[in-house]
Amino acid sequence: MLNKLPLDHILFLDIETVPEEAKFTTLSEEKQELWAHKTAYQRKEEITPEEFYERAGIWAEFGKIVCISVGYFVLKGEEPTFRVTSFHGDEAKLLKEFKNLLNDHFNQARHVLCAHNGKEFDFPYIARRMLIHQISLPYKLDLFGKKPWEVPHLDTMELWKFGDYKHYTSLKLMANVLGIPSPKEDMDGSMVRGVFYEENDIDRIITYCELDVVTTAQVFLKLRCQDVLKEHQIKRI
Repeated sequence: MLNKLPLDHILFLDIETVPEEAKFTTLSEEKQELWAHKTAYQRKEEITPEEFYERAGIWAEFGKIVCISVGYFVLKGEEPTFRVTSFHGDEAKLLKEFKNLLNDHFNQARHVLCAHNGKEFDFPYIARRMLIHQISLPYKLDLFGKKPWEVPHLDTMELWKFGDYKHYTSLKLMANVLGIPSPKEDMDGSMVRGVFYEENDIDRIITYCELDVVTTAQVFLKLRCQDVLKEHQIKRI
């Protein structure tokens, strides 16, 4: 069934997130208390809320999106191309730009969104941050009232589970076992906060985010037993 889905009906995406503030101490006293309560189970008693705050970007209530990268196939010509672009800057602005992309170009019933671990992270995170900024949800992210088979989302990690719901596999590991050439990344997800707040290098984050989008698309091709994209087929716009 996966092979029956036209590639140009899919929007691949990835997000990068950071804590909403550079330092725990700049949060309001109320937000500090809420953070301490929220993370009590994960921290245990030996780690303070302030020490744990560098991980705040994982939670939409305490983090923010600094980059959304997207990619889509164009099937014109002799071979397909994969176009990649990114939204970054002020969070409300980038969310509105992403919403406009969905509404203008990926708003039909045939269109689906695809991300690695997207159902657990990317899709709900984007939706929550939109509502925090009082941005009404685009149709592709508004799941209320939809039956499971009506949800227009694909998740490469879920596809790899084959019903084994306790199984977690990183994108990097999937790419490795499927024989996808490893991109030359100079960072990983744990470094995004430092690169954003300490190095102020959003371009480095964009490059990292776009590489993950390309890798997700490559994994999807492999799950269909198709050839992966060659470098000249990938166009960054």
